[in-house]
Amino acid sequence: MSDTVARLRAAGCVFAEEEAAIIESAAPDLRTLDEMIERRAKGEPLEQVVGFADFAGVRVRLRPGVFVPRVRSELLVRLAAAHHPDLLVDLCCGSGALGLAVRRLRPHVELHAADLDPTATACARDNGIAHVHEGDLYDALPHELQGRVDVLLANVPYVATAHIPLLPVEARDHEPAMALDGGEDGLDIFRRVTGSAPKWLAPGGVLLTEITEAQEQPAIEAVRRSGLDAEVIYDEDLEARVIRAHKEE
Repeated sequence: MSDTVARLRAAGCVFAEEEAAIIESAAPDLRTLDEMIERRAKGEPLEQVVGFADFAGVRVRLRPGVFVPRVRSELLVRLAAAHHPDLLVDLCCGSGALGLAVRRLRPHVELHAADLDPTATACARDNGIAHVHEGDLYDALPHELQGRVDVLLANVPYVATAHIPLLPVEARDHEPAMALDGGEDGLDIFRRVTGSAPKWLAPGGVLLTEITEAQEQPAIEAVRRSGLDAEVIYDEDLEARVIRAHKEE
């Protein structure tokens, strides 16, 4: 057993062997290796420690403190790509992972990404997204995008405030609260996004966002109040649930 594996096991890392291999391959020298092992042992997400995440066929660069893309979000990517968008907006983009993964499948898409967090927008630029906008939800977007967006990806914060302390330490202590906390029922930001989505979506455009099972009914009601059609798609393998809001043509 290598020293890296032993230290990660002692820290409680379940997949110590796999993580050790990733850290050892990413570390340029022994001093950095030691620092990276220590960071991981203290609970920092592996992806932030090594500076990248492999997500939906794309290697995404990450900065410390930026939301780590989850495997379950591959459902969002699949649904977005299936719509064959010409113009896609990745709202609350974090590292830009979702938009980048869709662009891998639809190379000709015009991709815009936006986030309130300057660390996140810097990370999205690190990842080669040309159109990155900083600001509060739609306030960040150029006005000329109104009525033209084919797919609006909005992986908004949707954890209920009371549930934040129950999250794994990787998320609770090392990811920004603004990327996690969705208010009392987890749908505060979702309602804001949904309420203004019709103004930004093109005819036939869709809004895609993740929700939990408990949020299904209030999320559907919020979508319908905005004048969009709503349906929920569930992927059992990914344990992912996405609400798709559709604007009539």
